Amino acid sequence: MKLPARKFKNPRAHHDFQGRTCSIVGVGSYVPDRVLSNADLEKMVDTTNEWILTRTGIKERRIAAQHQATSDLAAKAARKAMERAKISAEEIDLIILATITPDMPFPSTACLVQEKIGATKAAAFDIQAACSGFIYALEIGQQFIMSQTYNTVLVIGAEKLSSIINWADRNTCVLFGDGAGAAILRNRPDAHGLLTACMGADGAQAGLLCMPGGGSAFPPTHETVAAGLHYLRMDGKETYKKAVTAMQNAAEEALRRCELDITQIQCIIPHQANRRIIDAVAQRLGAKPEQLFVNLEKHGNTSAASVAIALDEAVQTKRIQRGDLVLLIVFGAGLTWGAAVIEW
Repeated sequence: MKLPARKFKNPRAHHDFQGRTCSIVGVGSYVPDRVLSNADLEKMVDTTNEWILTRTGIKERRIAAQHQATSDLAAKAARKAMERAKISAEEIDLIILATITPDMPFPSTACLVQEKIGATKAAAFDIQAACSGFIYALEIGQQFIMSQTYNTVLVIGAEKLSSIINWADRNTCVLFGDGAGAAILRNRPDAHGLLTACMGADGAQAGLLCMPGGGSAFPPTHETVAAGLHYLRMDGKETYKKAVTAMQNAAEEALRRCELDITQIQCIIPHQANRRIIDAVAQRLGAKPEQLFVNLEKHGNTSAASVAIALDEAVQTKRIQRGDLVLLIVFGAGLTWGAAVIEW
């Protein structure tokens, strides 16, 4: 059935852009089998289910098996997205994988996924924008479709955060989980698809959320391991403040570019980091509870996989229908942030 024509403001029109539109034509996600509940965490660190639930909104999270790497999670999500988009591995031209937990520093995890799914014709690379990575990757992938450089791009957000968590630190270990989400990008005739993506960063705040060890600044040594530099570190209070403001600003800018207001958005998917952050951002934007899609309680914060997993679950549960306007809002280490408006 052909949908009625809809007109939206496309920011690229200012530049007399003549390229193709870019749509998400298939999504998929994967989370590991193992469930780590708040009750389980009560036995591991000095915390309670009530403390975790009231401060974060998280009830449980998924933890990958020891033999599973980020590329394994990513490949499973990718295969689901490919199946739903009805494309073969040979049709994929490019793989962009967003992660802060790559299998190894190099080669890229995207290359490992390429081999696992059999996409032998695809170029492949990773990007690192922490929890904002999926929106960053969508915008990068969109450029290849719109410029007609490639016809089919696979975008993945995947994390094995359990591999960099200090399970003795109650302030961080309760927040994070493992998982992956994927999207297939293609031109869909008569569809607007990805209307805009606003991205930003503030490197002056990099120390608020980071893993200091393992890079050229602090290469692995007995001393860096003993000092815990290879674990994720976070200043929760300051990160909360920055997250709410940045997500609000990014969302408002994305809507402004498209000449839309929040009432026209059918589904809002915020980064699933903390229920208090989600509620604060929604209140500032004037969003209604029924517009929000939240799966935080069962997955926790899965960083670059967060909005990707939520997007897939929203589609599979019919929360998002063809033609709906969707708003994705993210925030992560860097500090990075972003928002994207999509006509589904």
